[in-house]
Amino acid sequence: MAAPQLATFKVPDIANEPMVTYAPGSPERKALVEAIREMEQQLPFEVPCVVNGKPVKTGKLAKQPMPWDHANHLCTYHEADEATVAAAIDGALAAKADWETLPWSDRAAIFLKAADLVSGKYRYKILAATMLGQGKNAWQAEIDAAAELADFLRFGVKYVEDLYSIQPPRNTPGSWNRTEYRALEGFVFAVSPFNFTAIGGNLVATPAIVGNVSVWKPSPAATYANYLVFKAFEEAGVPAGVIQFIPGPPVEVCAQVIAHPSFAALHFTGSTFVFKQLWKNVAANIDTYKSYPRLVGETGGKNFHLIHKSAEVKNAVMQTVRGAFEYQGQKCSALSRVYIASSLWNGGFKEQLLTEVAKLKVGPPQDFTNFIGPVIGRPAFDKITSYIQKAKDAGGEILIGGSGDDSKGYYVQPTVILTKDPRSVTMVEEIFGPVLTIYAYEDDDFDKTLELVDSTSQYGLTGAIFASERKALVHATNKLRNAAGNVYYNEKCTGAVVGQQPFGGARASGTNDKAGSMAIFYRFVSARSIKENFVSLEDYSYPSNLQ
Repeated sequence: MAAPQLATFKVPDIANEPMVTYAPGSPERKALVEAIREMEQQLPFEVPCVVNGKPVKTGKLAKQPMPWDHANHLCTYHEADEATVAAAIDGALAAKADWETLPWSDRAAIFLKAADLVSGKYRYKILAATMLGQGKNAWQAEIDAAAELADFLRFGVKYVEDLYSIQPPRNTPGSWNRTEYRALEGFVFAVSPFNFTAIGGNLVATPAIVGNVSVWKPSPAATYANYLVFKAFEEAGVPAGVIQFIPGPPVEVCAQVIAHPSFAALHFTGSTFVFKQLWKNVAANIDTYKSYPRLVGETGGKNFHLIHKSAEVKNAVMQTVRGAFEYQGQKCSALSRVYIASSLWNGGFKEQLLTEVAKLKVGPPQDFTNFIGPVIGRPAFDKITSYIQKAKDAGGEILIGGSGDDSKGYYVQPTVILTKDPRSVTMVEEIFGPVLTIYAYEDDDFDKTLELVDSTSQYGLTGAIFASERKALVHATNKLRNAAGNVYYNEKCTGAVVGQQPFGGARASGTNDKAGSMAIFYRFVSARSIKENFVSLEDYSYPSNLQ
């Protein structure tokens, strides 16, 4: 689409979306309760694939059960078959030329409008879908599906404006050097998780903002909330074909997409096992592709709190409760292992921690007094409870919790395990549930404990260091340089905010491309350098050729 550029536009000032507290009696709580009730009355919904702006109903139906009431489901969705996936890829590639040549200001305006839609018109509906379908309480849904999603979109536009302004600093006399940031040649494949509605929107929006087209396979356990985000993008003006929505069987869809010659990038959030398998599949197809695909992934974590003898106990306790048990421990960044100085463990931390954990209410998300909801499904329930049993078998002491109830919903009681073996199974392996393991170290063994923290897990996502002594903070940070991509001082290891703490980790936790920063956008552009000469060359010879 050719259009004159008659000005250099500047995007509006960007700030983080204000978060709503949903306090009792507030109009926001009333609006959210009404949205939940309306959704409960209307469910189950039917979700099609959407290819080239048109709904596609394949007739092959799957269900998204509600984890708090697994006998019922939030939606049925049409699974993409081979023909639908092929049409989605072809349609995305056909839409690419117009989309990548659309003036930057128009692409920016579309996603700024999308941010206003998800934080305004769609806010309570997307929150209700996230609560009912993914088991989040109101606050966890708010910080995810409203605030973080809007932040990803608004800050994304600002970061791209800044990216485009990065130009060569020097020009020789008689010439002009420029850099343009082209969209990738081909299409981006986005595979999104169940645990953050915002991540689904970000995985497709990030490449689209810089002119790419995306094929989006949402998690089966987050299909309806992701579909609502897709509808908001449509209403904002994302053209048909730029984002193709194809829920479906993961193995079959991924295999077909990754085998395509025009596959240009994978934008993935999910398990380490799946990401590694997709990486292997890409390697096996490397001779098929037009270009080397970009692989961007954020996967698992075995995140830690390291509590030094100088730490303030109450803060460390409260941060630990939130870090471990918010959203049932189903965050990539969730706290799973604690290393605490024995003097603090025996000097009040243990009693305060168990007292606070005992207060945590467990139940369905519609009851706003519940802090903990259900885990996402049967496989998660079985995995989490099996790890609790493994801890018992290995000699771990269950200090609180340790039980589950799957009669109506998939509920696991918040569980704290004390281990004497710092390399026991629940200190090493990712669980992705409300299970926290504690290891109390001798105060004088701080350096040995740093080595344990660094070497025990294959992951390197998040961690927190609690200490009032600055020397201890600095020393631990240096020793744990590669143990976490996001590290926090006297703050829980969860809760990265777009525009404030770019998120991502390395080792088995992913490619550390830092969602929520400018860095992520470099992965979805292919820069081209342009040099324009203004002065004609009169002679080919060099001065050194003269006699």
